[in-house]
Amino acid sequence: MKRILFTALMLVCVVLSASAGAKIKFDKFEHDYGTFSAKDGVQVCVFTFFNTGDKPLVITQAVASCGCTVPSYTKQPIQPGEKGELKVTYNGAGKFPGKFKKSITVRTNGMPEMTRLYVGGEMTE
Repeated sequence: MKRILFTALMLVCVVLSASAGAKIKFDKFEHDYGTFSAKDGVQVCVFTFFNTGDKPLVITQAVASCGCTVPSYTKQPIQPGEKGELKVTYNGAGKFPGKFKKSITVRTNGMPEMTRLYVGGEMTE
């Protein structure tokens, strides 16, 4: 009986600790730049995110799958209920025209710890 009670208590503690903390929620996970000319090879989009948790949210890392895609993000902690931005710049200069899809891996101190965002489009000559 003590073993069952102890196990139940541990389960409750794990559930409560998992529900507390920072939580990130993005407005979207993918952005389509559409079709654009190589002359206008630099394209920018913004992903907005919110801290829906009860502790400050910090983005610890945002890494793109390619050097032609550069993420920049809000560096200061985002307080509960506040929003931040992650700006993604795609530079197609010197790249072959055609369709593309790039990913940005975002790591935080909150839940989920890792989120993958995508940008894509088609660059014409």
